[in-house]
Amino acid sequence: MATRGLPSWPLADAAPEDLPPAEAVLLDAVRGWVEATRTGGSPLAALRLPLATEGLAEAAPALDALLRALACPGALGCRLCPRLTPAEGSLLMAIGLAQRATRREALAVLLRLAPPASAYAALGPALALGLILRRGGLLLANPLRATS
Repeated sequence: MATRGLPSWPLADAAPEDLPPAEAVLLDAVRGWVEATRTGGSPLAALRLPLATEGLAEAAPALDALLRALACPGALGCRLCPRLTPAEGSLLMAIGLAQRATRREALAVLLRLAPPASAYAALGPALALGLILRRGGLLLANPLRATS
Protein backbone atom coordinates (compact mmCIF):
# COMPACT_ATOMS: atom_id res chain seq x y z
CA MET A 1 0.00 0.00 0.00
CA ALA A 2 1.35 3.39 -0.96
CA THR A 3 1.88 5.88 1.83
CA ARG A 4 2.74 8.71 -0.52
CA GLY A 5 0.06 11.20 -1.42
CA LEU A 6 -1.37 11.42 2.07
CA PRO A 7 -1.52 14.91 3.50
CA SER A 8 0.77 15.97 6.27
CA TRP A 9 -0.90 16.46 9.58
CA PRO A 10 -1.56 20.21 9.90
CA LEU A 11 -0.17 20.38 13.45
CA ALA A 12 2.92 18.28 12.71
CA ASP A 13 5.42 20.47 14.56
CA ALA A 14 3.00 22.04 17.04
CA ALA A 15 3.64 22.68 20.69
CA PRO A 16 1.44 20.47 22.88
CA GLU A 17 -0.33 23.52 24.34
CA ASP A 18 -1.37 24.60 20.82
CA LEU A 19 -3.25 21.36 20.09
CA PRO A 20 -7.04 21.14 20.02
CA PRO A 21 -8.45 19.64 23.25
CA ALA A 22 -9.05 16.12 21.88
CA GLU A 23 -5.54 15.80 20.47
CA ALA A 24 -4.03 17.30 23.64
CA VAL A 25 -5.71 14.67 25.83
CA LEU A 26 -4.51 11.85 23.59
CA LEU A 27 -1.00 13.25 23.44
CA ASP A 28 -0.88 13.49 27.23
CA ALA A 29 -2.06 9.89 27.53
CA VAL A 30 0.43 8.63 24.93
CA ARG A 31 3.34 10.44 26.55
CA GLY A 32 2.32 9.04 29.94
CA TRP A 33 2.29 5.55 28.40
CA VAL A 34 5.75 6.08 26.96
CA GLU A 35 7.08 7.28 30.31
CA ALA A 36 5.57 4.28 32.10
CA THR A 37 7.08 1.82 29.61
CA ARG A 38 10.51 3.43 29.97
CA THR A 39 10.46 3.51 33.78
CA GLY A 40 8.83 0.15 34.43
CA GLY A 41 5.52 1.60 35.58
CA SER A 42 2.04 0.54 34.55
CA PRO A 43 1.36 1.79 31.00
CA LEU A 44 -2.36 1.08 31.23
CA ALA A 45 -2.69 3.08 34.45
CA ALA A 46 -0.74 5.93 32.84
CA LEU A 47 -3.27 5.99 29.99
CA ARG A 48 -6.32 5.91 32.23
CA LEU A 49 -5.62 9.08 34.19
CA PRO A 50 -5.70 11.64 31.33
CA LEU A 51 -8.54 9.81 29.61
CA ALA A 52 -10.55 9.66 32.86
CA THR A 53 -10.47 13.46 33.06
CA GLU A 54 -12.64 13.40 29.93
CA GLY A 55 -14.80 10.53 31.15
CA LEU A 56 -13.14 8.14 28.70
CA ALA A 57 -11.20 5.74 30.91
CA GLU A 58 -12.73 2.86 28.91
CA ALA A 59 -10.64 3.99 25.92
CA ALA A 60 -7.39 3.11 27.72
CA PRO A 61 -7.29 -0.61 26.75
CA ALA A 62 -7.80 0.20 23.04
CA LEU A 63 -5.10 2.88 23.11
CA ASP A 64 -2.79 0.51 24.98
CA ALA A 65 -3.36 -2.20 22.36
CA LEU A 66 -2.70 0.30 19.56
CA LEU A 67 0.57 1.49 21.08
CA ARG A 68 1.73 -2.05 21.87
CA ALA A 69 0.99 -3.18 18.29
CA LEU A 70 3.02 -0.29 16.86
CA ALA A 71 5.91 -0.88 19.27
CA CYS A 72 7.46 2.53 18.61
CA PRO A 73 7.90 4.16 22.03
CA GLY A 74 11.36 5.43 21.08
CA ALA A 75 9.85 7.60 18.35
CA LEU A 76 7.30 9.12 20.72
CA GLY A 77 8.14 12.08 22.92
CA CYS A 78 8.38 12.47 26.66
CA ARG A 79 6.03 14.57 28.79
CA LEU A 80 8.41 17.55 28.64
CA CYS A 81 9.09 17.56 24.88
CA PRO A 82 8.34 21.08 23.61
CA ARG A 83 7.07 19.92 20.20
CA LEU A 84 5.30 16.94 18.71
CA THR A 85 7.58 14.33 17.19
CA PRO A 86 6.81 13.21 13.62
CA ALA A 87 5.63 9.86 15.01
CA GLU A 88 3.21 11.58 17.41
CA GLY A 89 1.79 13.65 14.56
CA SER A 90 1.32 10.51 12.46
CA LEU A 91 -0.26 8.67 15.39
CA LEU A 92 -2.77 11.46 16.04
CA MET A 93 -3.53 11.63 12.31
CA ALA A 94 -4.09 7.87 12.16
CA ILE A 95 -6.45 7.98 15.13
CA GLY A 96 -8.35 10.89 13.57
CA LEU A 97 -8.73 8.92 10.33
CA ALA A 98 -9.74 5.77 12.19
CA GLN A 99 -12.36 7.78 14.08
CA ARG A 100 -13.93 8.58 10.72
CA ALA A 101 -13.73 4.90 9.67
CA THR A 102 -11.43 5.65 6.75
CA ARG A 103 -9.61 2.33 7.09
CA ARG A 104 -7.38 2.56 4.04
CA GLU A 105 -6.06 6.00 4.89
CA ALA A 106 -5.63 5.15 8.58
CA LEU A 107 -3.66 2.04 7.63
CA ALA A 108 -1.48 4.06 5.26
CA VAL A 109 -0.58 6.44 8.08
CA LEU A 110 0.08 3.54 10.47
CA LEU A 111 2.47 2.17 7.84
CA ARG A 112 4.52 5.34 8.35
CA LEU A 113 5.04 4.21 11.95
CA ALA A 114 5.51 0.46 11.71
CA PRO A 115 6.10 -2.45 9.33
CA PRO A 116 3.03 -3.96 7.64
CA ALA A 117 2.31 -6.71 10.19
CA SER A 118 2.42 -4.25 13.08
CA ALA A 119 0.39 -1.62 11.21
CA TYR A 120 -2.31 -4.18 10.40
CA ALA A 121 -2.32 -5.33 14.03
CA ALA A 122 -2.75 -1.69 15.14
CA LEU A 123 -5.65 -0.96 12.79
CA GLY A 124 -8.29 -2.83 14.80
CA PRO A 125 -7.44 -1.11 18.09
CA ALA A 126 -7.27 2.25 16.27
CA LEU A 127 -10.78 1.77 14.88
CA ALA A 128 -12.08 0.68 18.30
CA LEU A 129 -10.40 3.69 19.94
CA GLY A 130 -11.91 6.05 17.39
CA LEU A 131 -15.36 4.65 18.05
CA ILE A 132 -15.00 4.92 21.84
CA LEU A 133 -13.76 8.50 21.55
CA ARG A 134 -16.56 9.47 19.17
CA ARG A 135 -19.22 7.92 21.42
CA GLY A 136 -17.70 9.80 24.36
CA GLY A 137 -17.87 13.12 22.48
CA LEU A 138 -14.11 13.53 21.96
CA LEU A 139 -13.77 14.36 18.27
CA LEU A 140 -10.37 14.76 16.65
CA ALA A 141 -9.74 17.15 13.79
CA ASN A 142 -10.41 15.77 10.32
CA PRO A 143 -6.93 15.28 8.81
CA LEU A 144 -8.32 15.08 5.26
CA ARG A 145 -10.16 18.38 5.38
CA ALA A 146 -8.38 21.02 3.35
CA THR A 147 -6.91 23.74 5.51
CA SER A 148 -6.49 27.27 4.32
